[in-house]
Amino acid sequence: MKCRSCALPVSGADGVFLCVDCLREPLPLDWCDAWGIYRGSLERVLHALKFARHDFLAEPLAELLHETLASRGDFAFDAIVPVPMHRTKLRRRGYNQAELIARALAKRLGIRCELLLEKRVERTTQSTLARDDRRANVRGAFTASPRANERNILIVDDVCTTGETLRACADALVRQHAAKLCAVAVAKAI
Repeated sequence: MKCRSCALPVSGADGVFLCVDCLREPLPLDWCDAWGIYRGSLERVLHALKFARHDFLAEPLAELLHETLASRGDFAFDAIVPVPMHRTKLRRRGYNQAELIARALAKRLGIRCELLLEKRVERTTQSTLARDDRRANVRGAFTASPRANERNILIVDDVCTTGETLRACADALVRQHAAKLCAVAVAKAI
């Protein structure tokens, strides 16, 4: 069983479940899911995609996300939207791993991958921050296109740690009146 809001795996829970953090303040998503746990070989594969330019991994990772969506039985989306990178970081790295995965998933599903989010502010990398500092770090960092209006959107990322990046992305899409917002990541950090 996983938290419906942030995909945190919890054993022994039945039915619709929210973890302690999400009971206090759930993510503004209909649901969030992740294929696996961010450790071991999955962590190494994601690091290879992210830092070693192993872009060929996007296709098999998209297949894992397709399996995740199939197990939920939810494919009702108008657009697949990757979590964006700030243009400075994108120039430095040369690609956005979330976008590679999102494009491969969109192709698999026959749904358009659209860049409806923009990261307007470059801040400290989330992975270097303590849990409590992550929300403040991404607050207001993203803007969404008015094209999100009344659309069913699936946000795609490689890793969901605390969910604060997904929260900030969803908040931007909510301001543009998206109809349905869900998120899927390859891995959930625990």
